[in-house]
Amino acid sequence: MKRILLMSLLAISAALSAQKPVELKLWPNGAPNSNGITTPEQKLENNRISNVSEPTLTVYPAAKPNGLAVVACPGGGYIRLAMNHEGHDMADWFNAQGITYAVLKYRMPNGHHDVPLSDALQAVRLMREHANEWHIQKIGIMGASAGGHLACTAATHYTAETRPDFQILFYPVVSMDLANCHKGSRDNLLGKSPSEELVKLYSNELQVTGDTPPAFIMHSSNDGAVPVSNSVNYYLALVKNKVSVSLHTYPIGGHGWGFRDNFTYKRQWTGELEKWLREIL
Repeated sequence: MKRILLMSLLAISAALSAQKPVELKLWPNGAPNSNGITTPEQKLENNRISNVSEPTLTVYPAAKPNGLAVVACPGGGYIRLAMNHEGHDMADWFNAQGITYAVLKYRMPNGHHDVPLSDALQAVRLMREHANEWHIQKIGIMGASAGGHLACTAATHYTAETRPDFQILFYPVVSMDLANCHKGSRDNLLGKSPSEELVKLYSNELQVTGDTPPAFIMHSSNDGAVPVSNSVNYYLALVKNKVSVSLHTYPIGGHGWGFRDNFTYKRQWTGELEKWLREIL
């Protein structure tokens, strides 16, 4: 009985903390670049999508905003997007904390490595344009897997107006070096035979400076898709540059858990992230 009552109270709290989502066109006047995709966007199983050529930002404003906002970049190997468990499913959880939450449907590179990053930085720019409307003081970038690569790329390749205030990374692809990378993400972003210069540019552990935003990183030690060394090396680079960082590695869990309840350590990561976000605020 107590459990039922608790679940009911949590559901009511989440409902009261959320408002109707708002979908914004990322580039209402047309994007400055193109990924060359002309075929229609495709809906795959489990609400995954591919062939993205028209990017959008779906914003879930918090009913009682605390000043924080998070832009989420779902993963999918830079060829598709897992929009639910690495995107929309987290909206209520963030809103319940007073955090305005946004899910970025970004364009696939399709041989144009600059396209996803331009979308991520534009998302930060758009959120700042609406800062007064949604009572935003700090904007973070978040991503999972290849979306984690996009998020940490945005956190290391920003301009003055697009620098995120913090970054949250779920089992991220960080490096494009063949020794550590997720090869599918590398091939889809940079092509089959990228130059050494391009590999270095998108190996974000090499792009950290003292101005890189604070980071919260999560990874499973037994991740068979994206080696945990991606997170560890990024963590070490942040520490070397005296950037505040919190790294959480879990012994099991594999890859791609996102907000799924079947991940053994969901209670741990949600609790630790909630505390970290309070410190950021």
